[in-house]
Amino acid sequence: MEFLSWTIEDYVAVVKINRPPANALSRALILEVNELLNAVEHDKDVRVVVLQGEGRFFSAGADIKEFTSIQTGEEFSALAASGQEIFERVERFSKPVIASIHGAALGGGLELAMSCHLRIVSENAKLGLPELQLGLIPGFAGTQRLPRLVGVPKAAEMLFTSEPITGLEAVQWGLANRAFAEEELEAKTMELAKKVAKKSPVAVKASIEMLQFAKTYSYDEGVKAEAQSFGTVFVSEDAKEGIQAFLEKREPVFKGN
Repeated sequence: MEFLSWTIEDYVAVVKINRPPANALSRALILEVNELLNAVEHDKDVRVVVLQGEGRFFSAGADIKEFTSIQTGEEFSALAASGQEIFERVERFSKPVIASIHGAALGGGLELAMSCHLRIVSENAKLGLPELQLGLIPGFAGTQRLPRLVGVPKAAEMLFTSEPITGLEAVQWGLANRAFAEEELEAKTMELAKKVAKKSPVAVKASIEMLQFAKTYSYDEGVKAEAQSFGTVFVSEDAKEGIQAFLEKREPVFKGN
């Protein structure tokens, strides 16, 4: 791939976005995100994906220069729909995707980060949706994910002012999970990712499915689905290993079966 590269360590795929100078999200880069998911989805050596930005930024937003080649509203709508589809796949991916954010995650960069399951940020990172400053609105589901994460009033403030918030504020608002000093960010993110990677892939996948279910369906429908999923997970080899390890007072070794 031209803009994404990754290494694998202890079941964690560390993916670098590398499109200098600001890791702007071009159409080609967004398509590579989909290719990445294809590459790691059935790789048993990958249980968690960490998404990072190379250089000074996670991603400073969409590639505005590409917009000048688009002529009609229909073309812009198609571009937005394509990005939404890929980011939706990130959100529903069967393996946890963690965004590790330093520098800035703005516009499309923040929309990508919001589609990840967890967001770990540096304390001084800048997170925002500045599209209204350009006379636009977010197009990769930013107007939908942001209020679901921080609530409508805070989302409205971020949209209407176009002003970014810091990593510390992002944690306070519910936009990020944890914040660390920038020099600690990579190590702390990997520590968390490796902790998740030790869990049963069967149970993790089921948890992702149930969390997505909770966003769409009623509580009554959700608990019924949970009961069904619980039964499916319970008869897995991983569940047998987990229970046996608990009884034997040792660490379980999960194989994803």
